Amino acid sequence: MPPTRIEVTRLITASPAVIFELLCDPAGHVAIDSSGMLQSAEGARVRSAGDSFVVHMDRESLNDRPLGKYDVTVTITRLEPGARIEWMISGAGRPALGHVYGYELLLDTTGTRVTSYYDWSQVAAGPERDAAFPVVPELALRATLGILARTVEVASRA
Repeated sequence: MPPTRIEVTRLITASPAVIFELLCDPAGHVAIDSSGMLQSAEGARVRSAGDSFVVHMDRESLNDRPLGKYDVTVTITRLEPGARIEWMISGAGRPALGHVYGYELLLDTTGTRVTSYYDWSQVAAGPERDAAFPVVPELALRATLGILARTVEVASRA
């Protein structure tokens, strides 16, 4: 059976509070995205589970499906200040499929151990799931953590 979860971890030399604030900002998601799909975002900073914002997407950057430009709604499913943020995606009159993205933050002696994950285990099993998932490969999660590190480490030094 193919895997249904990807996770990567990186030590980032910034506090969990600084990282968490960036992850609660819709524009922060766009700023650290390595896939090229996230173009811009609209909405307020999230503060609790159930909060949501809109992200304007462009799937052409992946060159895998001819979806072009479209919008998705990001709905926060778990939010633990300074420790975890998780969300699911729905869009254009389509309900969420059941896949979630998230970050776990763990204070470390030299910064924060950040784990980025992408889990599609709740998507109905079958050939359609196997063909469509994962949308974002492990390399993209790892690259996003690199951009996150660069972004918050520079901000922490300022």
